[in-house]
Amino acid sequence: MTDKSSTGPLTGLRILDIATIIAAPFAGTLLADMGADVVKLELPGVGDGMRGFPPFKDGKSLWWKAANRGKQFGTLDLRKKEGAELLLEILPEFDVLIENFKPGTLDRWGLDIEKLWKANPKLVVLRTTAFGQTGPYIDQPGFARIFEAMGGLTHITGDVDRPPVHTGYPISDAFGGVFGAMSILAAVHKVRDDETAMGEEIDLSLTEATFRLLDFLAIEYDQLGVVRGRSGNRNQYSAPSDVYLTSDKKYVSLAGSTNTTFKGNATAVGRPELVDDPRFANNGLRVENAEELDKIFGSFISSHTLDEVLSAFSKAKGTIAPIYSVEQIFNDPQYQAREAITSVPDEDFGSVRLQNVVPKFSQNPGKVKWTAKDLGADNDAIFERLLGLTKVEIDAYRERGII
Repeated sequence: MTDKSSTGPLTGLRILDIATIIAAPFAGTLLADMGADVVKLELPGVGDGMRGFPPFKDGKSLWWKAANRGKQFGTLDLRKKEGAELLLEILPEFDVLIENFKPGTLDRWGLDIEKLWKANPKLVVLRTTAFGQTGPYIDQPGFARIFEAMGGLTHITGDVDRPPVHTGYPISDAFGGVFGAMSILAAVHKVRDDETAMGEEIDLSLTEATFRLLDFLAIEYDQLGVVRGRSGNRNQYSAPSDVYLTSDKKYVSLAGSTNTTFKGNATAVGRPELVDDPRFANNGLRVENAEELDKIFGSFISSHTLDEVLSAFSKAKGTIAPIYSVEQIFNDPQYQAREAITSVPDEDFGSVRLQNVVPKFSQNPGKVKWTAKDLGADNDAIFERLLGLTKVEIDAYRERGII
């Protein structure tokens, strides 16, 4: 059932996505970008709840179009016996199944792991949930803010004297999608490389995925007893590193943890002698004396325009960046030179611009084939190709609410 329009290193990898909202479907989208053939099945007449996420244009969710790009779209009611039976019939055509229902849901619908593997012994099943398939929280629902709150991220985000802050985007859903895509590829590699290997069941907890990204948090607490808190925009592991306002009211972000970068940054603000100050001899000492460094760097930046600041740091090989809005990203020559934003065919608006495939492959690059489509847009093609059903048979299933 390979999609003839596919290009990229994962061409021929066949994925069935029955998940909803962001994290789990995003795993499939990332793999579709790389050439995988991804079929997304939704509940007839209802669809994925993400279809109702703003922003909208002419009643269409723009986020939906981006988040599920590159997939083929069908409908199937898995809650009904006939729908579950159809799923089992088409599973031999796929390498991977992606789902994010509460633990036990598929079992209740007659789609337990034993039946899935009976239909396709080599099937890789990605199960994506808030807290995983085991433990006392398995029945609790979850969204990105839950993962971020209980995964430790929110506690360390924000100003020290203010409430914790969530990011302006459900970043843990994106993290989860990346972990999901990575785990799928790891499992598929094993299944394909070992002729004796059975399929794999992947238990992805999105809360654990969030915690995993906070790399040193666990060992710091374990070995030092430190409960890391918030520090605003000041970096807790290098200095000077903060967000500063220029004289023309533009924000910049400063970074740099090595002695070499500190030398460049100090030179940029006209204070090259700082590298010889024993208070700033290494990164650890600079972190201890971050407040004094913030005063020095903040004073220079606040008295110069953005262009002047960027020019000074560029000449000194310093490490600073303007804080971009999306408009600035669109107009930036680096993004343009890299074609990081690409035009993609869209069934409603002709074409739209989206982020391009990341990363770039030199020999077999991926491609964004199209944006996400309307509910059941590819039903006829999907069920004719997978099961050989005629239009009359498909219409009969549709009339009974199965498709």
